[in-house]
Amino acid sequence: AMAALRALGSFLFLWALRLPAGPCAAARGIDVASYRERVRAMFYHAYEHYLESAFPYDELRPLTCDGQDTWGSFSLTLIDALDTLLILGNVSEFQRVVSVLQEGVDFDIDVNASVFETNIRVVGGLLSAHLLSKKAGVELEAGWPCSGPLLRMAEEAARKLLPAFQTPTGMPYGTVNLLHGVNPGETPVTCTAGIGTFIVEFATLSHLTGDPVFEDVARKALKALWKNRSDIGLVGNHIDVVTAKWVAQDAGIGAGVDSYFEYLVKGAILLQDEELMSMFLEYNKAIKNYTKFDDWYLWVQMYKGTVSMPVFQSLEAYWPGLQSLIGDVDNAMRTFLNYYTVWKQFGGLPEFYNIPQGYTVDKREGYPLRPELIESAMYLYRATRDPTLLELGRDAVESIEKISKVDCGFATIKDLRDHRLDNRMESFFLAETIKYLYLLFDPDNFIHNNGSVFDVVLTPYGECVLNAGGYVFNTEAHPIDPAALHCCRRRREEQWEVEDLLREFYSLKKTKKFTLKRASDSGEGKSAKDPEDAPSEKGEEKRNPKKSSHSLLSCPSQSFNSKLAVLGQVFLDNT
Repeated sequence: AMAALRALGSFLFLWALRLPAGPCAAARGIDVASYRERVRAMFYHAYEHYLESAFPYDELRPLTCDGQDTWGSFSLTLIDALDTLLILGNVSEFQRVVSVLQEGVDFDIDVNASVFETNIRVVGGLLSAHLLSKKAGVELEAGWPCSGPLLRMAEEAARKLLPAFQTPTGMPYGTVNLLHGVNPGETPVTCTAGIGTFIVEFATLSHLTGDPVFEDVARKALKALWKNRSDIGLVGNHIDVVTAKWVAQDAGIGAGVDSYFEYLVKGAILLQDEELMSMFLEYNKAIKNYTKFDDWYLWVQMYKGTVSMPVFQSLEAYWPGLQSLIGDVDNAMRTFLNYYTVWKQFGGLPEFYNIPQGYTVDKREGYPLRPELIESAMYLYRATRDPTLLELGRDAVESIEKISKVDCGFATIKDLRDHRLDNRMESFFLAETIKYLYLLFDPDNFIHNNGSVFDVVLTPYGECVLNAGGYVFNTEAHPIDPAALHCCRRRREEQWEVEDLLREFYSLKKTKKFTLKRASDSGEGKSAKDPEDAPSEKGEEKRNPKKSSHSLLSCPSQSFNSKLAVLGQVFLDNT
């Protein structure tokens, strides 16, 4: 496990170095700046028509130029597109939308909502926008990032989801009524991804608000899936959250399972959690042993490992990007190139592709403008600068503009064989597809920050470094700043420390002997084995007012500085 963690650190180190844009891209005739501006124009064509024709509904219907509610009546496209606005540099519209959302979005409604989708799109989108508010020039309230209107909205939305986790197994129901909780007749069958895709958003909420309930339920759900894996180390597609019996026993990396694996890796990075990474590495061994064939990944029976579906699903195209995050770049590129051949065959990725036959699967010929292959290209281009990855970006722009663009936005492609369209533009088109395309063509975007630029914010709990890079994208492409998780810790011993510091401050001020010392002035630094991070045998340290882990009137050195650091090293080898 430690070898893989070192590989992860090495990859992030190379990523943070930001290799200079080489001549290879130009040699293949790709004008990166030109494609970046075309992606920007695509965004505004879709976004402006959503505002004109669909707001306040969730989504735009581009063929009829009107709107529809799909996931709960949240003005979902507006929430999903908010951080994309900032990535494109539109500060004024970001600020306007923040005000609109505060005034217009209400979660206290009698609506049955997907627990999974509400989390990744609404909670994730609001958390990301909250943490980017300073960069966007939004007027901040005292205590930010530990407080703020968008954070309160994210917390309110997440609390509406908590009743779904009240099951014997800790695995959540798939649907919850936002007003009444889980409906009495709700099915207990939930897909694996719908159980294991909460740790990024819920842990962030717990760290920012000080309420551990969100991270606790997310971890319990993750561990319940781990506990119920098969003897050969695989998980199925759907499980009964009451009895823990697998209902659909197909194992793979695609639809119904995908973001569970993604969140084990991203949760490990965000929380510097070796247990989550170890879980993923064990799964990765089983996936390679039973589902991988010639750099494709098939579907197999979870208990026997026998092939059940020799199919590639478009949702699986996130996998090369995930492989790159653990440093497995060579395997990632080989699988990416397989998927890219499918794109070139159809001008998009069909939902299902029969690998032996080399063609689409009946009734699964559509492409709803999904982001996953572009997402992998963005990650791999950061790691390798291989111009083939820019070629995928070019092809995506050309295909989407040629096939999908209509007068009122961009329409889902119903059938890649004859280019028939469907009257829908999913919110992830602006949240993910456009964002990853833009980041692929914008090597100097603040999201790619190598740590040389950052903000310092003073909170009641010490000095906090933010916007230094190392962003972790949730599965809806909402970037979470990992440093923010160290700004608002409210553990009891830290509250005591702050109280002692303030008492000393006022005591010294009265005697006119006050001097401000920084941690760097006192020669202090926080190591991975500081007492602050080491719970006592009873789970917490006893208060010792005579002994503080930091000098009085010093700003605590954030673990972010030592563990994430300038070069992006996430895990420390404490051996």
